[in-house]
This record gives sequence, C-alpha cells and structure tokens, in this order.
Amino acid sequence: MDTYDVVVIGAGPAGYVAAIRCAQLGLKTACVDDWLNEQGEPSPGGTCLNVGCIPSKVLLESTRLYQHAQTGLAEHGIVSQGVSMQLDTLLARKQRVVGELTGGVRLLLQANGVTLISGRGKLLAADRVEVSHNGNTQTLSARHVILAPGSRPREHKLLPVDQERIVDSTGALAFEAVPESLAVIGAGVIGLELGSVWQRLGSKVHLFKTSGGFLSAADRDLAEQLRTDFAGHGFAFHFESYITGCKVDDQGVTLEYKTKEQTFRETFDRVLVAIGRVPNTEDLFASQTGLQCDPRGFIKVDEQCRTSLANVYAIGDAVPGPMLAHKGSEEGLMVASLIAGQFAEVNHDTIPFVIYTHPEVAWVGATEQALQDSGRAYRVGNFSFAANGRARAIGETTGLIKVLADAQSDQILGVHIIGPQAAELISQAVQAMNFGASSEDIALTLFAHPSLSEVLHEAAMDVNLMAIHKARPR
Repeated sequence: MDTYDVVVIGAGPAGYVAAIRCAQLGLKTACVDDWLNEQGEPSPGGTCLNVGCIPSKVLLESTRLYQHAQTGLAEHGIVSQGVSMQLDTLLARKQRVVGELTGGVRLLLQANGVTLISGRGKLLAADRVEVSHNGNTQTLSARHVILAPGSRPREHKLLPVDQERIVDSTGALAFEAVPESLAVIGAGVIGLELGSVWQRLGSKVHLFKTSGGFLSAADRDLAEQLRTDFAGHGFAFHFESYITGCKVDDQGVTLEYKTKEQTFRETFDRVLVAIGRVPNTEDLFASQTGLQCDPRGFIKVDEQCRTSLANVYAIGDAVPGPMLAHKGSEEGLMVASLIAGQFAEVNHDTIPFVIYTHPEVAWVGATEQALQDSGRAYRVGNFSFAANGRARAIGETTGLIKVLADAQSDQILGVHIIGPQAAELISQAVQAMNFGASSEDIALTLFAHPSLSEVLHEAAMDVNLMAIHKARPR
C-alpha cells in the first residue's frame, strides 16, 4: 500500500491547486482523478478546463470577434465584406486550447512532485482512499485527505439529455452545426454565456426561466441593463414558464410549456438544459466513514473546510458556497497551508462573480437590494463608461460601475460593473475591499489616463457627489 502525507481526490481547479501547494510545502502528495482526454491520457483540470470555464470562454471570444467583424468595424474605417465563420476551425481551436492547458497542469503536477493517479477515488476511512481504474483497484494510505470531486450539470426530469437534440453544458460546446433555434432552459450564467455563443453564430435563442426575475444574484441595475441588451440582440425571454413535456424526433424537440395564462407548444432545433449544477458526492465515500452531507449533497465543512472527520477536508464545488473555480482554488491553497501547520483563511465575503457575456458583468460584495433588505444605511456612486475617454476610443461605451459604501464609515460594501473588461476591473475592487478600503480611499488613488479603470475612480468619487466628469443640476 502506497503511503502519502496528503491524498487529493479530484484534479479540478480546487484539487490540483491544493495538491501543488501541498507538494510545495514539503508534503508527499498524490492526486487522484478520472478525467481522460480523447487520446485516453490523464486530463487534469476538471470541468473548468475540460468542458467548462475555458472552452466556453474560447467560444465566447471567437464569436465576439466574429460578430464585431460583421457589425463593429465600419465605424473604425475598416471595410470588411463576406466575413464567415468556419465552425470546424473554431471547435478545433477550442480543443487545442483545452489540450494545452490540461497538458500544462499535468506538467505542473509532475514538476512539483505530485503523483497523478488515474481513476475514481473513494474515501474508505479518514486515512484510506480506494482508487478504481479499468476494473482494478488499489488502496492508498494518507495522513490527510482533501475531497475535491467537483460538480456536474443538474438533470431535468422532463428533458433527458442525449447530447444530440437535448444537451447539457458539455454538449453545447460541440454542436457540429449552428442550430437554427436553441431553447435554453435556465437563464443563469451558463445559459446566458452559451446562448450568446450560438446567437452570435445565427441561432434564434429562447431563454426559459421559471421565475419572473432575471439574474437575481446580480444588482438589479446591472441585471436590467443586461436583459435589455440581450433583448436588443434578438433573444426571446420566457419568464415564469414551466416545461410540462417534450417530444424528440427528426424535426427537433417540441417543448410544451405553460405560463400563468396558457399552455404553449413550440419546436426547437436543439435544447440546452442549464438549470444549475450538483456536487459530485455520490459514491465519493463509504457510508461507514460517517462523513456528513447536507440534504442537497454538499459536504458539511467549517470555515476552514474541515469535514466531520479528523484530517479530512473538502473544497470547491462539493461544499456550500458559489460554484466558482477561483473560490475552489483559494480553498485549496488554504487547506494545504493548514495541513502544513500554517495559518490561512479565505474571505468568502469578497469573492468576485463574473458573467462573460457582452457586455461583461462582474461584482463583489453586497447588492443594493440586499442592503435595502437588511436596513443598512448606505450611499451610492455610479459612473457610465459612455463618459470615459478610453471606452470612447475603443468603441465600448455600454455600461457603468456602481460603488456602494456604508453611510457612516464609508467602507466599501459592494462594487458592481457592467461594461468592457469587467472581469479585469473587478479585481481592483476586490483588493480594495480586502483591505477594508473606503470609497474615499479609491477616490484619492491615482489612476492612469486614459483607462477604463477611471470609471471606478469616478464612481468612488460620486459616492460623495464629487465626480468630476458627471454633470449634476445645481
């Protein structure tokens, strides 16, 4: 039986980061993962690198460039005619990027001395992990175990995924032809991003949502602007619509759905089921271990990701909290440091959220509606990209930045961005909030000109009604 200081189950952004940091701290580490590429080789990186964050962003960027070449170059004096998209080249590039990154992770694990073991890992006891692969099993001994099994798409009982007509997020990355029409069940982050990809390529996209709200987790001002922008690009929204049945045939998928008023029946070329994700905790541990999970299947942990078992930790999508790769990675770094006897923590109050649509949406901290519901006194500053020189120069003027600050202390409580490079700009707000900054701290900081980041500067100044490039009635 091979013995390790640490055995990590799962090589996604949580697991492989934890494994590398454990090895860097001098711990003998093994990482167990069952993901294989098309060649049958180990493909660490989990859902994120293989069929999630990375391939979807490749498609989003390529299709954004395609759309821009069609409609956005004329104002720059660039004449383009007959622009077309070669879908096979687009999909090949996506796979090439995935292969480069997963191969890079494999090399990083090797370079740091982590033993990568292919197979399905299962916790047998607090110090035992079973690995199953191709009908064979082996048992590993470990002083510490980190559970990082990731998550999978949630199933819809009326829409069985066949990855042909009805697909999940994995299938929606690999359509061999652009669907004439695409029904997206669930108007969350995954649905909006993948819906954007195929809409840009010519699909008529219908977004179905059971509730009446749109992006309830985001600030209302940002959500409403994004909804308006999507509607302007031809997306069809079906709020408070419930799927009651479906029929699949050679013509497509006929959905039956109802609203409060009536029942509808409509046929779509493809259907994407994007109603969230569930943790991969089924068969992750033997029942006799006594590992505790909540009713939704998430592993119960404390603030330092310790489970109910001594020396067993759980991180990433398998534990409560937002299912975000960067959140899982930070938990992996924390747990590795704790195992090595160091101090570490994750500030879950400053986890950034990003939606890679166009315009991009990003936020950190409290939304304005949350502050209103809590009764906390706050002040608001906002500034539009339309009044920013850099945004004007690059032709990306849609959106704004909103800063929320405590009415008494001026401490920043939340920052919300919709507009160009929101995913990059939000990091400045995260850093500020991690240091307990006030809006005045940002207002007194020197920003480069011309830059998009000046919008954050002006929004912070606007909290105290001192924005320079914003006209106010006297």
